[in-house]
Amino acid sequence: MENVSSPAVRGDVAARLLQWSPIVLGAFVATAFSSVLLTFGATIGLGVTSTAPTWRDASAALAILSGLYLIIQAVLSFGLGGYIAGHSRLSAGPAAAEETEHVDGAHGLGAWALAVVMGALLAALIGAATINRTPSMRGPAQASTAEPLLSYELDRLFRASRRAPNVDLSAERAEAGRILLTTSSHSGLSADDRTYLIQQVGALTGLSAPDAERRVDSVVASAKTAIARSRRSSIILAFSVATAILLGAVAAWAAACAGGRHRDGAPLPEWIERSNALSRRKTVMP
Repeated sequence: MENVSSPAVRGDVAARLLQWSPIVLGAFVATAFSSVLLTFGATIGLGVTSTAPTWRDASAALAILSGLYLIIQAVLSFGLGGYIAGHSRLSAGPAAAEETEHVDGAHGLGAWALAVVMGALLAALIGAATINRTPSMRGPAQASTAEPLLSYELDRLFRASRRAPNVDLSAERAEAGRILLTTSSHSGLSADDRTYLIQQVGALTGLSAPDAERRVDSVVASAKTAIARSRRSSIILAFSVATAILLGAVAAWAAACAGGRHRDGAPLPEWIERSNALSRRKTVMP
C-alpha cells in the first residue's frame, strides 16, 4: 500500500522550511539601504570614524551622536530587510499562528545574518582596494603604525627652518612614531627614549639642547592626548557596531513577523496599527 502524505502534513513540513529567495532579497535590500544611510551620515559629518588625522580631535558628543546614528540606521535597514523577507515568503497554507510567526522571524534573522556577512565582506574589499591604491615603498624599518594618527606630532617634532633638499626622514619618523606610541602605556615614555628623542631632534633640526627638550616634551604630551582620544573613538565605534548588529537582529525578527502578518491578512501588531491610525488621522485632517 502506497504511503501518501496528506496535504496538511505537507503544508506543515513546508512551513518549517527556509525559502532562500526572500532571505537573499531581504539581505540585499538591507545592505543597500544601510549603504545609502551610512553614505548620507558621512556626508553630513556623522561618520563614526575617519582616516583623517583631525578626527581624533572630535568631541565626545559628536562621537556619541555618530554612534547613535549608526544604531538607528541599522535598525531601519535590518527592519526593512526583515519585513521584505517575511512578506515575500510564500505561505504554506493553514498553519498555527505561532508556527508561522516563528518561520517568518527565522527568515528575518536569515536576512539579517546574510546582510551582516555581506557588509563585512564589502568593508573588507573597500579596505583592501584602498591599501592597494596607495602602495608603500617603505621597508620594515620605515613602516610605522603611528601614521596618520600622530602625523602632525611627527611633523612638529622634526620641523626645521633649514634642511638640505631631498632629505628622507622616513626611518626617523617611523622610529619616533613607535616611541611616541609608548606614551599611552602603563609605564609611559621611558627616560632613555626621551633622551634619545631629544638627541635626534637636536641633530636633525639644529635646535639647541634646551629647545629640543621643550619640543620633545610638548610633542609627547600632545601625542598622549591624541592616542587617548583615538582610543575613546575606537571604543565608541566598537560598542556602536555591536549594539547596532544586535538591535538589528531584533528589528529584523519583529519586522519579518509583521511582514508575514501583512502577507496573510492577519491583524498587524498593536504598534503598527496605532501608527497606521495616526497616519489616517493626519490624512483626514484639513
